[in-house]
Amino acid sequence: MEQVDAEPARVGREGRRRRWRSLRAYAFGAAGLLLAGCASMPDHGEIREVRASQGVDSQVRVFGVPPADKAGPADIVDGFLEAMTSDDPQLQTARKYLTEEAAKNWKPGSAVTVLSAGIDRFSVQGEKDPAVPRYKMTGKKLATVDERSAYQPETTGGRYEEYLQLVQENKQWRIATPPSSLVLSESDFQRIYMPVNKYYFAGGTLVADPVYVRQRSDPDSRMDPTTQTVQSLLAGPSKWLGPVVTSSFPAGTELREGTKSLAYDGQNALRVPLNDKADNVAQPQCQKMAAQLLYTVQDLTASKLARVELLRSDRSSLCSVTEAAAAAIAHRPPSPEYQYYVDGESRLVRMKLDITSEDQQYRPEPVPGPLSTPPGFKVGSAAVSYDEKRAAVVSEDGHGLYLVNLTTAGPMPQPVLTGKGNKPDGLGAPSWDAAGDLWIADQDQQNPGLWRVPGGTGTPQKIDVAGLDGGRITALKVSPDGVRIGLLVLKESRKNLYIGRIERPEGKGDKAAVSVRELRPAAPQMANVTALSWAPRGRLLVVGRESGGVVQARYMLADGSMVAASLPGATGLVAVAATEDEKKPVVAYSDEDGIVWLPPGAQWRTVAAAGRAPVYPG
Repeated sequence: MEQVDAEPARVGREGRRRRWRSLRAYAFGAAGLLLAGCASMPDHGEIREVRASQGVDSQVRVFGVPPADKAGPADIVDGFLEAMTSDDPQLQTARKYLTEEAAKNWKPGSAVTVLSAGIDRFSVQGEKDPAVPRYKMTGKKLATVDERSAYQPETTGGRYEEYLQLVQENKQWRIATPPSSLVLSESDFQRIYMPVNKYYFAGGTLVADPVYVRQRSDPDSRMDPTTQTVQSLLAGPSKWLGPVVTSSFPAGTELREGTKSLAYDGQNALRVPLNDKADNVAQPQCQKMAAQLLYTVQDLTASKLARVELLRSDRSSLCSVTEAAAAAIAHRPPSPEYQYYVDGESRLVRMKLDITSEDQQYRPEPVPGPLSTPPGFKVGSAAVSYDEKRAAVVSEDGHGLYLVNLTTAGPMPQPVLTGKGNKPDGLGAPSWDAAGDLWIADQDQQNPGLWRVPGGTGTPQKIDVAGLDGGRITALKVSPDGVRIGLLVLKESRKNLYIGRIERPEGKGDKAAVSVRELRPAAPQMANVTALSWAPRGRLLVVGRESGGVVQARYMLADGSMVAASLPGATGLVAVAATEDEKKPVVAYSDEDGIVWLPPGAQWRTVAAAGRAPVYPG
């Protein structure tokens, strides 16, 4: 039986005030000059209290306070929990609260437990030795970040719970049993860590694998963001993405021993020294390795990354790639020529959008081929292949899926898939993947399912989706890389967004038992999601509503970790479409204004008042 104090002390966002030693650094221009302070912890200056609930400016560097002489057990616990949230990547101050043995053996690594608020800590006494101080830490678990820096949202509403045992060492109270990982509130986690993408290959296409790294630069400890990200890339893909991607780096490849930090040279090139595991790779493989690296680090530099060069263990050049060469190796989807939507007469039309033109007389045209032949086919929804030569259309009644050629005329073909239900419980909007396969959800309440049509013309296959738990898929969108699928799942009158991993057994052709595995929530912050699209850099563009809020369109990270940005003035949207090309506008359907689009850095413009169901190729 444990005895628990009646009043807990909360460490984090709620309640207790925290003490910090802070250093604010101001950057001027590309030189990044510091107006005041230095990179190391100051040895004097003001110690002031800051409420965690107020948040901490991302420019403020936060350092924990070392334990005071003869500090009591409660102060040791509180000081340690504070020090865990500091900007010290080696956690040297936090280790001062531990026994010598615990400090030496404590290796939280990159693992983090993220709590929705702060930590509640209770003083407890066990039956074996009531005189020995012992504290129980609890909190509501929001997510975990594993040893490969991958974020995983908590889906079961679990509670965090660990114990800190204190002992006296040299007449000072110290913690003998530190937590197995860092424990941070959501606000502290977002202050200390930043999201980055590392890239791996799937079927010749580069795939974004989102992870988190510390955003503070500390060259002496190899903890600057670029070095951390490269180390994470070399360590291999996240566990979730690992089954469907490969790395071009030979097993065991690491940074050359003694490499403390990676830096960009005056020509904005990055030179990366590797160990001897990569010394003898052939040039084609080396080029793919360099392409992985270039795409991985390109968002970590303020200016455009020009080139990545890989070095052997003796520092001789192994190979290099430019941005253009890496783009050819990456096989990313081409920039779309047209944007498509269904007009007021239920025709599939296309339109070129010139975001630089002052002439706003947009001129949609019916797509060529069978769909333009009178009397005309009534389109409910559509998807266009990445090469823009084929379209998959669902009839207005939601009953049939048809594949039409956009390059030649002719009669409408027979449906490749027929649903049993009719609108609104018929076939949903289709989606193409990078391999040329077609995906669609049948929303029939009696027999719902996810279907794949190999090559768009093959025999439809019903796909096993693990983890639906009685939910019904109402909308979907396959990622441009073809290894992930976004699913809107209706369950108990609520639509939630999930991301699933598409697994394709090798060597079995179209008859392979393709499946979708390990669904994970992609927008846990939203109470209801109504539309989705894949967006640049592996993100999602989601239309939905937070609890108690209004419907908005927001960019989300695909791992479900956070909201990346909101679209300005995006209220009343019903559907949305984005593309990998960041220069292309976001296109949406508003039930008030029809088809609207948002060019980069501009405001929403109305394109077609009588239009709906906008799509880009994919």
